[in-house]
Amino acid sequence: MPAPTLLLRTFDLNLLKVFDVVMAERNLTRAAQLLSLTQPAVSNALRRLRQALDDDLLVRRGRSLQPTPKALELWPEIRATLERLQTTLAPRVFAPGSAQHSFVLTMADATAAELMVGLVTTLSTHAPGVSLRTVPLTTRDPRRLLEDSQVDLAIGHFPAVLSDLAAHAQAGDAAQFFHQRLFVSDYVCVMRHGHPLAEGALTLDAYCQAQHMLVSFSGRAFGLIDEALAVLGRSRRVVLTVNQFFTTGKVVAHSDLLTVLPRHFLNVTGFESELLVRELPFEVPPIHVDALWHRRHDQDGAHAWLRAQVHGAAVQAFAPHDLLEHL
Repeated sequence: MPAPTLLLRTFDLNLLKVFDVVMAERNLTRAAQLLSLTQPAVSNALRRLRQALDDDLLVRRGRSLQPTPKALELWPEIRATLERLQTTLAPRVFAPGSAQHSFVLTMADATAAELMVGLVTTLSTHAPGVSLRTVPLTTRDPRRLLEDSQVDLAIGHFPAVLSDLAAHAQAGDAAQFFHQRLFVSDYVCVMRHGHPLAEGALTLDAYCQAQHMLVSFSGRAFGLIDEALAVLGRSRRVVLTVNQFFTTGKVVAHSDLLTVLPRHFLNVTGFESELLVRELPFEVPPIHVDALWHRRHDQDGAHAWLRAQVHGAAVQAFAPHDLLEHL
């Protein structure tokens, strides 16, 4: 096994830092600015790395650099290794009172409405230099967003992701992502007062024959409720999909459409007094809302502080309703 030892002995590990930044920016000029190097120096480092790894790594396409399959394969491991080295050799102690830091979170509008009040209070009181940016959650699998550092923390209902992580853990694979349960709720059927189905028992037949609205982050007119109906050999007609819970409340309050919402999101719609809640006439698994993050942030002091504040905001928002479930 002499070749790997020889490669490591002669390999300039600084090239990996250049590779990480170029992969993140896909632009030599921006990478050079972030690295405090000249653009020729970055180009030279990239050339040396290509020679050492025998791959083009990044290929120019117009004004940007496109990674090769090998670069995409190497990048997550290289970035995670650099993060672990940083934490081990120079652990960063996060002092929220003096920190100047920005975090990017992705979540649904209703989740943000529930959590942000507590988070803003914490920031203004204990971390005045810290800022948060929230972007819409448009997927049930945000792992790519976390892996590519587009967001720092994803908050939502990710059942397929958690099942996949559990399967990898059982197979003995190293954990790439971590999660924490924030709260648990259930789904309910929501309609306006005076709806034709407001009186009497809400039967499965009546439910399926009605017209429905679906909150869909992806825009697909097929969601968790449709999956539950399919198990029973039934279906419903979705005539409208929207991507915001606030929009849902207003439309349902002024139409004969039915919708299904997590029970705890009703007050976020702004139309709770105009909405009637009925129990669903079929079984649906509970909704688990989790925080999900990439492993490179797991030991980071700033990120650990963020997770603690998000968890605290969830306790504050949902514990009075007995919805919180601790891990």
